[in-house]
Amino acid sequence: MNIAIYTLGCKVNQVESQAMERELLRRGHTMVPFGGPADACIVNTCTVTAVSDKKCRNLIRRARKAAPSSVLAVCGCYAQTDPDAVAALGADLISGSTGRMAFLDRLEELLQTRGAQVITVDSALARGDSPRRGSPRRGFERLPAGGAAGRTRAMLKVEDGCVNFCSYCIIPYARGPVRSLPLAEAEEEARRLAEEGYREVVLTGIEISSWGRDLKTGEGLIDLIEAVCGAAGTLRVRLGSLEPRTITEDFCRRAAALPNLCPHFHLSLQSGCDATLARMNRRYDTARYYESVKLLRDHFRDPGITTDLITGFPGETEEEFARTLAFVERCAFTAMHVFPYSRRPGTPAADMPGQIPAAEKEDRARRAIALGAELERRWLEGQRGRVLPVLFEEEKDGLWQGHTAHYALVRVQGEALHNRLLDVEITGAEGNALTGRLRDGPPRASSGAGSAFDALRQETNF
Repeated sequence: MNIAIYTLGCKVNQVESQAMERELLRRGHTMVPFGGPADACIVNTCTVTAVSDKKCRNLIRRARKAAPSSVLAVCGCYAQTDPDAVAALGADLISGSTGRMAFLDRLEELLQTRGAQVITVDSALARGDSPRRGSPRRGFERLPAGGAAGRTRAMLKVEDGCVNFCSYCIIPYARGPVRSLPLAEAEEEARRLAEEGYREVVLTGIEISSWGRDLKTGEGLIDLIEAVCGAAGTLRVRLGSLEPRTITEDFCRRAAALPNLCPHFHLSLQSGCDATLARMNRRYDTARYYESVKLLRDHFRDPGITTDLITGFPGETEEEFARTLAFVERCAFTAMHVFPYSRRPGTPAADMPGQIPAAEKEDRARRAIALGAELERRWLEGQRGRVLPVLFEEEKDGLWQGHTAHYALVRVQGEALHNRLLDVEITGAEGNALTGRLRDGPPRASSGAGSAFDALRQETNF
């Protein structure tokens, strides 16, 4: 059968969609572009913001209209939190945020029978019901790690779920409690990915800082990172989003000793004002957050430190927002993702007083984005003259482009650079990308990092 998949949302959704694609190919199906003729269309949904919900609904409508005779299967977080809305849009199969292989089993059944609509979401996580109140214990769903065809970078899902319950966030209700991939299995997957020819593995999860909490082994995220880095051999290892309190002296000391760990750390901030952080139920203040930033810069040379920011949270005054901007500038982030606050029914923040008008939220977002762009420009300009290992991914507009270990985009002249890790002398910056030239000398073989990792160690450690 011809099957198309469209994915919205985070890297975890991307991992899960890629796993479904691999499994469908193994079962003998053919993957086809979304929007064209297909026997079945899968939409993997996101619900992190109201805009995400709207995108999901629009895409489901489009899929139904484009292929009225196809089996329309919808899964993911939006389907989990609002299955009735998805059902009303004409989906044939609706599943939630777990059980991807069972979802494919039901899809194949519907392809054969063309039976009635099927809804299989986790009732324990229905909208408004907290997973802390008697929900059954979920296990970690093991999915094949990897990436889309031709990709240089593989994603390894090591954790699912979250129990932080930030006051604005619907995800704990969509994903449930923390579940972790056991350390030995993560090592095995890293070795397999290295054998398959990937050059980088990204550790992903809903909240990877909580890895191991459910396993009760006494091991934490840094133990996992050390194990994966060791098993990955020449692969670069990149981390997903981190909770700021993860960054301690011990974490940094041990992380800095790993030559293939990318010095790129995404520390979610959300606000630079302590009063706003308290209303958000974030479990740190600006002093603890800045301690994390300082620790990273003490142990790594000029690391890439990126963040998320929410503007216009309920009760945020102009003075509080000004404090946020000042704190952002103090942290000197290398890049920021900025989102106007999105009201999510069923979360505490949705009922808070002091809801900010949409126009004010958008205005603050524009101001924060402008500051973030200026900080990114400064950081990029500071890379001029450095020699950095770059993993090349694709040719675009006559130039080859890839990313440094710090996750800075680099564009150079070259030929046949796909999936090669090469040293680049940085000569400038254009927009949000660095420019440079390949270092003289023989190209490094694609089967190993060679001296590029030696350079990485020198560049990242004092």
